[in-house]
Amino acid sequence: MKHLKVFVVSHEKSEFGVEWMRFEPDAAVPDLVRHVPHVAFEVADLASELAGREILIPSSSPSEGVRVAFIVENGAPIELLEFTDPNHPARRQRRKRGTSKPTYPSPL
Repeated sequence: MKHLKVFVVSHEKSEFGVEWMRFEPDAAVPDLVRHVPHVAFEVADLASELAGREILIPSSSPSEGVRVAFIVENGAPIELLEFTDPNHPARRQRRKRGTSKPTYPSPL
């Protein structure tokens, strides 16, 4: 995402499935996102998940087929992603054996 001055190393290149983000000094990113690691969750309806939350970065589309926003929860940033294209190449669903229903980790 060079146009945003954000550089991402795909989770697929990490032994632990971590997506690494780095920011140019003049990237338009809040200090909380720049300095505090965040988690990301896929959501079915980004607009409804944002209702009543403290929004750090409003909803935007950094690439075709995906919308993202950041909220603040207990002083930490959380990224929420909605894939508007169900076949988006970055979409990875963890599935239980023997079922086609996606499962996601529960926040602590």
